[in-house]
Amino acid sequence: MKKIPENILRFFQNQGFVIVSTIDKSGLVHSACKGIVKIEGTGRIYLLDLYRARTYINLKNNPAISVTAVDEHKFSGWCLKGRAKILNAGEVSGELIREWEAKISGRIAYRLLKNIREEKGHPRHPESQLPKPQYMILMEAEEIVDLTPQHLK
Repeated sequence: MKKIPENILRFFQNQGFVIVSTIDKSGLVHSACKGIVKIEGTGRIYLLDLYRARTYINLKNNPAISVTAVDEHKFSGWCLKGRAKILNAGEVSGELIREWEAKISGRIAYRLLKNIREEKGHPRHPESQLPKPQYMILMEAEEIVDLTPQHLK
């Protein structure tokens, strides 16, 4: 497992969502938006997947995974590559579920404040309509890739 430096931890903790990529049976990449529940300096990343669909099926067949986030304004980003393990509902601690619920509440509050300032986004609050999580992905980072162009570092 690869230790994740503090600046990269903060970068990922500040993301509303990340892009998770897995490999399907035919060897093609599948990407989906997921939420980080918790990221640890040890290299463990807990991701919540609300649907048992393509990501779930892909990870059952191949544990290879990457998590990518970018900051368009700063023209920077990171990709964490590694292996994943599926944690079924009974294996997920109450603490992790509470952390996810707190993040959802924060996102709803953030959206409300933006709407009050008339920065209209989605007319409803999609976060409040998300289903209960059925499983969680535990990723162990093995490689960290800096996506910032070399000439901007």
